[in-house]
Amino acid sequence: MQAKELTVEELKQLIQETVEETINSILFDPDGNQELKPEAKEQVFNSLKRTEKGEKGISAEEVAKKLGLNW
Repeated sequence: MQAKELTVEELKQLIQETVEETINSILFDPDGNQELKPEAKEQVFNSLKRTEKGEKGISAEEVAKKLGLNW
């Protein structure tokens, strides 16, 4: 299946899963060269917990608006 064949919801889900996998690989890979400050690590863990509970974060549109970007 190609990306152009995905629905908007399927694409959003794919992006969400990819981001989650990337964050997990950074947090849990003992061989990785990436290190997070304890405060940042705690924020990421809390964010993942909220996401698992179904809570929504800030939309990309809202982030773009706060940064003065056109989305």
